[in-house]
Amino acid sequence: MASEQSIQQEIRIACSRGQARLFRNNTGTLRDQHGRPVQFGLCKGSADLIGWRTITITPEMVGQQVAVFASIEVKTPSGRLRPEQQQWLDAVQAAGGIAGVARSLCIADRTRYACNATSRLDCI
Repeated sequence: MASEQSIQQEIRIACSRGQARLFRNNTGTLRDQHGRPVQFGLCKGSADLIGWRTITITPEMVGQQVAVFASIEVKTPSGRLRPEQQQWLDAVQAAGGIAGVARSLCIADRTRYACNATSRLDCI
């Protein structure tokens, strides 16, 4: 079984070849040289991959494009979402963004995530 890290890397690279740009969002806390905790990443529960997908909008604005926020939580086939991760995905979707869970590049390709990178034979 592929690791979450390898699934995530495959999705990030493939999806970023098209109209999307995805970036790794590491989150956590480290101590600085004085022992003070420093948090990094968006927030607890935020997805592994974040970025945008460029979308051409309605006929009255033909030719203009907007970037829609995208957030993909990557899990192995047996991985489970923590409650704060589900809350993050729900919040992104409620705000009009693209958000979901991907367990493979094939799943990212088949959904309305940020991808649509390729039609891969090994996804069938």
